[in-house]
Amino acid sequence: MSTSPVFKIIPTTQKYDWGKIGTNSKVAQFASASKIPGFTLEESAPYAELWMGTHPKSPSRVLESNAVLAEHLAAHPELIGKPVADKFNASNGNLPFLFKVLAIEKALSIQTHPDKATAEVLFAQQPDIYKDPNHKPEMALALTPFSALCGFLPLPTIATYIRSTPELLALIPVAIASEFLTINGSSTPTGPKEKLALKNLFAAVMTAEETVVKSQLDILVARYKAHGARTEGESQDIVDLVLRLDSQFPGDIGIFCAYLLNYVHLKPGEAIFLGAGEPHAYISGDIMECMANSDNVIRAGLTPKLRDIPNLVSGLTYEASPPTKHVVSPTPFRSAASSTLYDPPIPEFSVVQVSVRAGAKETHPTVAGPSIAIATEGAGSVSWNGSATGLAIGQGDVFFIGADTEISFSSASGLTVYRAFVEVN
Repeated sequence: MSTSPVFKIIPTTQKYDWGKIGTNSKVAQFASASKIPGFTLEESAPYAELWMGTHPKSPSRVLESNAVLAEHLAAHPELIGKPVADKFNASNGNLPFLFKVLAIEKALSIQTHPDKATAEVLFAQQPDIYKDPNHKPEMALALTPFSALCGFLPLPTIATYIRSTPELLALIPVAIASEFLTINGSSTPTGPKEKLALKNLFAAVMTAEETVVKSQLDILVARYKAHGARTEGESQDIVDLVLRLDSQFPGDIGIFCAYLLNYVHLKPGEAIFLGAGEPHAYISGDIMECMANSDNVIRAGLTPKLRDIPNLVSGLTYEASPPTKHVVSPTPFRSAASSTLYDPPIPEFSVVQVSVRAGAKETHPTVAGPSIAIATEGAGSVSWNGSATGLAIGQGDVFFIGADTEISFSSASGLTVYRAFVEVN
């Protein structure tokens, strides 16, 4: 039985306590606008994530039939395409990527995601915690002003904080601090010796005695709340971050990661990529997020959930660099004049931002793999393969695009769409 190559799907929403509340959340806004079946907005509830994909934890469904999306794709393999199905073992309909909207009011945990080999081991050993055997490289693309901790700071910057912030130094054994300060000026900041020194430093901070952590945080916060009480090496941005995190997670060791990780601020349209083994924590804002199809998270701070510090410490890459390393620079998307490609250095996904001006039309040539797209602003229609008729779409509508399908977007008043896709080059 044949099926249309383009059809609407039903995403799912997740209420986590870090989500934005009620209609302040893009997740709630999109779910309400698109009238997700069964969704009822609660103004006092935190709406954190909108999931679009085939992950078994919270799979999307086909709107017209209510069939589970993965089952529908397995029954119609042409929608995925043989090259993608073969490369990513997707003949069962399980897409290699998961597309999300995140709305962040409260900081997410200090975390990392395992590489593929580690994920397989963790899943085999602790399937109740690590839910699948896949890795989870991910890209965050800002919809609103967005801030995050991502990757280790350059070693000289960490050294400056150790010297200028006595509360941080108090957590680190003298020998470890001395070794780190000795090597931090090396010309090869990510060589084996430097990585080991950074690993020892990070492990010492994350495993510091809880009573010492809380007493030093009390001193630090009191100092920052006192007028003019920051030292020469401490920026106002970091002072504000520490006070924000302390208000959300008082006494938490993760607050000290403000001195170890890059603190970045993204404007709408800017993006960062985080590979396996790179520590990070999203702080605030609304984003589109795309990742390999996994829900594996190793946490170590800013969370009431399980902290797996040994696996986190052992699984990090300990690459130290400015935040520019993580930036994904947008480029034009093929022949489409008003579409921008965000293409991170992994094969599982890319994302295109589509901005259709009022009265205009935007055509995407065929993509040799499946796509999931969401309209985030405006209203219009999407048609395919030269058809004169199309599918009406508006804010919050999510739709699937099958492999090898030419797509045209049009709108009388303007339309913004984000499209995640995968293909084999």
